[in-house]
Amino acid sequence: MQVGNFTPKNIQVKQQHHWLTNLFIPMIFILLTSFSTIWVYLTVAEKMQEELNLRLSFGVLFFLLLILTVVVMVLIWVINIQKEQMRKVETEVKQLGQYTLEEKIGEGGIGVVYKASHAMLRRPTVIKFLKPECSDRVTNIRFEREVQTTSRLTHPNTITVYDYGQTPEGIFYYAMEYIEGIDLRRLVKKFGSLSEGRVVHILRQVCASLEEAHNIGFIHRDIKPENIVISSRAGLYDNVKVLDFGLVKNVEEQKQKELPKGVTKRGMVAGTPQYLSPEAIRTPQSIDHRSDIYSIGALGYYLLTGREVFLGTKFIEICVKQVKEKPTPPSEHIETPLNEDLEKLILKCLEKDPKNRPQSTRELCDDLKWCKKLKYWTKEKAKRWWENYGARLKAEQEESLTKTPSSINGETNAR
Repeated sequence: MQVGNFTPKNIQVKQQHHWLTNLFIPMIFILLTSFSTIWVYLTVAEKMQEELNLRLSFGVLFFLLLILTVVVMVLIWVINIQKEQMRKVETEVKQLGQYTLEEKIGEGGIGVVYKASHAMLRRPTVIKFLKPECSDRVTNIRFEREVQTTSRLTHPNTITVYDYGQTPEGIFYYAMEYIEGIDLRRLVKKFGSLSEGRVVHILRQVCASLEEAHNIGFIHRDIKPENIVISSRAGLYDNVKVLDFGLVKNVEEQKQKELPKGVTKRGMVAGTPQYLSPEAIRTPQSIDHRSDIYSIGALGYYLLTGREVFLGTKFIEICVKQVKEKPTPPSEHIETPLNEDLEKLILKCLEKDPKNRPQSTRELCDDLKWCKKLKYWTKEKAKRWWENYGARLKAEQEESLTKTPSSINGETNAR
């Protein structure tokens, strides 16, 4: 499979230790140890006890050791098979067509993400692979839907997909733009809750991205802090990118009716519980774009307060609260006064009945703009923030190679 002029080639795999070799060494060690122990003990003990009883007891011992050896062999075999599969994707793949893989930058439930560079264009890129152990017919179709959906979206606040393909080993992947920024989860964990003006600035860009998706019938279904990245690029500060359209639902075409069983199961709850709308929990097969508006409200709540709308330790516990409990006003969780219009709008997005929410992302975007007496996040403020923290964030991103944030003490006022 290829997209445009891109065909995945030249997968360079360094075969290190075959799994048989890894099995052979511990197997020989166990057997030699077993035989040596029995031989030494028999030699000494035969002088003290009857030979027949000794041979019988050590025959049983030898049989048990043999069973242990077989069990160890099976365990090592399973472990090495898993390592062999992941090694092909995570450490041994160096060249993929015109892309050179540089370093691993993240890993999710079904995918592994690498930073890469294009040989001719010299632009940084992200390559996302489907994990070999997750590769089956249903997951492959989901992965393919994700890239096909994202590639249809062209809004500047939506992540851009460059290429899509399949390696000779059958592993699916796609290439997308690399963003030198920070996701909203890490941002809040590092610097604390955000100022109301900055929250409005970010949410309006999220609305703009989703407006395009909603207009062609797509529902994101997984709006959450981890899937929103902000960056500074080309003179734009706090520029938003919406990521991960892997759970998108196509309302107009109702693609789930055409897909194999399991790709979109009727009644299956998809998404992150803290950001799921009540209808996405009760009747997930019949949700519309207003479910995303609920998630935007939950996102705004988190950015303003530094905590989710509903807390809980179990998936079902949070889902029950989403359906039945009324949200606590965000102003009760912060020390500074909160703009009344903004708070009312966030709570309106979190209404249980979709009819009581803003009816479109365009309406929500306009309502956010016209909040009265709002302390706006200006371009000058954004520029100053990125001048103070941008270089450090970039250095941390290059150094850590993970999505796990490290704390920065004493910077909660950098909002």
